[in-house]
Parts: sequence; C-alpha cells; structure tokens
Amino acid sequence: MSETTTILNQLQHLLPLDEFQTFVNARKADRYTKKLSCKDQLTILLYAQATGKNSLREIETSLRIQDSTWYHLGLETVARSTLASANEKRPYCIYESLFYELLKKCKGFSFGTASFSFENDLYAIDSTTINLCLSLFPWAHFRTAKGAIKLHTLFNIRSQIPELIVMTEGKEADITAARKIDLEKLAMGSILTFDRGYNDYAFLYSIHREKQTFVARLKDDAHILPLESFPVTEKGVLKDQRIGFVLEEALKDYPEDLRLITYYDEVHDKTYRFITNNFVFSAKTIADIYKARWQIELFFKWIKQHLKIKTFLGTSKNAVLTQIWVAMIYYLLLAWIKFQTKFKGSLLDLTWIIKEMLLRHVSLINLLNLTPKTLPTATAREAPLQPAFL
Repeated sequence: MSETTTILNQLQHLLPLDEFQTFVNARKADRYTKKLSCKDQLTILLYAQATGKNSLREIETSLRIQDSTWYHLGLETVARSTLASANEKRPYCIYESLFYELLKKCKGFSFGTASFSFENDLYAIDSTTINLCLSLFPWAHFRTAKGAIKLHTLFNIRSQIPELIVMTEGKEADITAARKIDLEKLAMGSILTFDRGYNDYAFLYSIHREKQTFVARLKDDAHILPLESFPVTEKGVLKDQRIGFVLEEALKDYPEDLRLITYYDEVHDKTYRFITNNFVFSAKTIADIYKARWQIELFFKWIKQHLKIKTFLGTSKNAVLTQIWVAMIYYLLLAWIKFQTKFKGSLLDLTWIIKEMLLRHVSLINLLNLTPKTLPTATAREAPLQPAFL
C-alpha cells in the first residue's frame, strides 16, 4: 500500500456500503442523479458531522479549499444547492436503514460504566426533545408557538449504544412511543428501566409477559395493597414488599403481584419507591438498576453537545431526519472504533482527534496513538505518519 487513504475514507470503509447501496436501489434514491449520489451525500454529511459544520455554505467552502482531497473522495460536486436538494428529496429512511445495519456490527459491546453481577441485557427507555423554530419547521408541532422533535430511545446501558430510536413530533407522549418497541426482539431476561412517564400498567404487564424485568418509579397516586414484607439487610433499603393493586382498572391492566422497594438515597437526601416484577435480585440491586438509568441522560447530553443535531442544514422534515440519522451513524462509528481498538481516551477525545485529522492521509491505527496533547505536533508535520493497514 503506497499511500494511506484519508481518515474519512477509512471511516467509510467501516460502513456496510453494499447493504447501503441495496437500500438506495430499493428506494430508487439515485434515480435522475447526475453528480451527487446517495453515497456522496453520506460522505459530505459525515464530513459535516465530524468537523462540526453549521451550514451548507460552510461545508462547500471548506471542501472547495481542499479540492484535491474531495476529488479523491470520489466527489464530483460539493455545491450547496445540490446538497440542499439531496437532503430535501433523498428519503431519510435509507440512512435509518444504514444505522440499523451498522448496529449489527456493534452488538456485544461492553464499555459502559454500570457494573452488575448478572449478565442480562440492561436497557433504559427515555426521550429527549430538540427544540425547533415553528416558523421554519412548521411540520414539527409541539406547543402553540414552539416546534420540536423527540428522540425516543432504547439505550443499552452496558454498551452505551442506542439500539432503537423513534423520532416523532414533540407533542407525542413518551408512553405512546414506548408501546411501539417490539419486546419480542429483546433477549429473554432483559432488564428495562425508565422513569414515571412510562408507568403505564398495561405497558408494564406487556414487559412481564415477555419474561423480561422492569424497574420503574411508582406513581405517587398509585393505590396499592401491601401483601408481604421481606427482611431488609442492605444499607439504604427501608422496605422490601410484595404488593398488589387495589383499583379495578389497575388490576385489569396488571393482574399479578409486584415488588415495591422503598430506598433512601443518602447522597441526595431523597426517598424513592421502585416497582419491579423481579423477586430474585436484591433490593439494593433493584435500586442500582434504576440509578443506572442516568446513563441515557448522559447520552442525550453528549449527542446534543458534540453532534450536529441542534442546528440543521435544511428545514424540511426529510432534511432534519436525514441529518439526525447520519449523526447517529457517526456515533456508532466512534463507538465501534473505540471498542475495537481499545482506545484509552474518552469518546470526546476521539471526536477531537478525528476532527483535526479527518482529511489527512494517516492510518487510523496510528491516529489512535495520538492524544489531545500530541495532536498539535502531528497536525503540524509536513509528512504523513507511517501508513498501516486498518
């Protein structure tokens, strides 16, 4: 290999591009295309995500300055008008399909911070809202004078990977989106944790019927009947009880007994009541499972701060969803690289390094030996780093 390709080229080679082209062909998304194919659109949008570009003009100007580089990427044009048209008309679902195809490569990751003695898959369900200007995005109704979209997410806490994302208008209730989760696709014995916004008894019972565990906060106005008390030995656990519902409607939705854990959080000086259908795990483990739910909040915070999902390159629904799906694809690429190479830095360190070196002819393997401290020296070099196969 006489010359190392750019980092952006190497990122693309990690994608299942054959399957992506199948999705493109099925939707006839490249029909009437003259210069900018869907693959080219994907290349430019990945470039924009990795480098944090805010506008089509900024993308076009940045790439035109490096015309020899984008030519080697296989791009025939970087005109903002052409990209704007592609973002508006190319169906976003081809990028959604690419996300889930790439997700298959990410199965089995385990670099999360939660540590438990069991091997069950551990998921958090929650949503985050991305505010939009209603006058520019009239399709995204939320409130009278506001627009928004919601990202409803099934997040694997162990792997730190979103395994399901449902995007809706901001006004859609969390529980409505949660009911769309195909529970049969989750492994038997999976654990799901969520806040009180998902505390719908029929939804909880659907999880129970699939022989999966749920851990949630009990509603303050829930009418319950204590049936049995279990011994309490663990620090912070105030009560461990078997309970049943009292009201007829609640019993109809959830006709079996539940477990109620009353737990005192000394750090925040707050008492919580958790309900679960699991009578095997210790009471402290149940409390820790709910505490791990905070990981999805950190994920939402991270993608909002470090991916381009708050400012958009187009105002149509298709353009917005396309950009978000490409952002999620980029997140999976970062996670895959970090896991497979055992990169010692943080995910943010990795984004900074890739941002600075994206169009350099550097081996990705060599690149990951850099740190934020050594990066300035590497970027100042006239000659590229020694190439190596990825």
